[in-house]
Amino acid sequence: MPTAVRSKGFIALALLPALLLFVVFVIVPIFWSAYYGFFEWKGIGATKFIGLGNYREILQDHIFWRALRNNMILVVSAIIGQVPIALILAIVLLKNSFFSRFVRSAVFMPMVLSTVVVGLIWGYIYNPQFGLVNTILEAVGLESWTRAWLSDIKVNMLAITIPINWSNIGPYMIIFIAALQNISPEIDDAANIDGAQKGKKLFYVTLPMIWSTVVVTLVLCISGSLKAFDHVMVMTHGGPAQSTELLATYMYNNTFRVYRYGYGSAVSTIIMIISALLIGINYILTRKKAD
Repeated sequence: MPTAVRSKGFIALALLPALLLFVVFVIVPIFWSAYYGFFEWKGIGATKFIGLGNYREILQDHIFWRALRNNMILVVSAIIGQVPIALILAIVLLKNSFFSRFVRSAVFMPMVLSTVVVGLIWGYIYNPQFGLVNTILEAVGLESWTRAWLSDIKVNMLAITIPINWSNIGPYMIIFIAALQNISPEIDDAANIDGAQKGKKLFYVTLPMIWSTVVVTLVLCISGSLKAFDHVMVMTHGGPAQSTELLATYMYNNTFRVYRYGYGSAVSTIIMIISALLIGINYILTRKKAD
């Protein structure tokens, strides 16, 4: 038997356990959840087939549309906040110096912390009585800008985007650093010989070389923003008056607080469909950019 065939067979055999676990714990529950979305079910007892009844009710619920709007705010803030900042930090901290290693660790630290801890920290930072934000504003003479950041429906979603972005910049920075380190030094030398300035070298040499990595980070941003849950549950519980409700919290509340498991399954299916659509749009746009 040729060595290449034996090698491929060994790789397939080694990947089989992980593939089986992925199918059992990820793929099967997705289809199982989609199946229960067509039923009225409280988690125990008999199920009642209602067809598209759950989906019609979801689309007629104004809270669902508010949650979807809030998730779109998170998606946009992640794309224009997390990715560019992570890329800039990766470029600045690419050199392997003590200062760079220290800053990398500091930026990555929020990812190591539990999301519950991050939510509690930022809840205290936004506290209207003793929070750091209002304290700083008062110290610099901007008392008129102070407010209850998580209770004011005009700004609470924007306030929530900050800790979520803060938590996720670190991993993307590490991904970009790894991609930048894989660029051949000869390419950088050739650009310097041709007289390319830093700005042009970034847009015409560096970005095209790591474009596949940028696409991956955008996909991670979109999927991560659509499944955001912990930060909001800790800081606001989706309130006040569902002003910070997200799709994940909307699903959780309907599934585990009022015991509508069929309805919650339908919501999770819609989240998956929306995520797939946004990722597909991202793929189309980024592929055109790459071409």
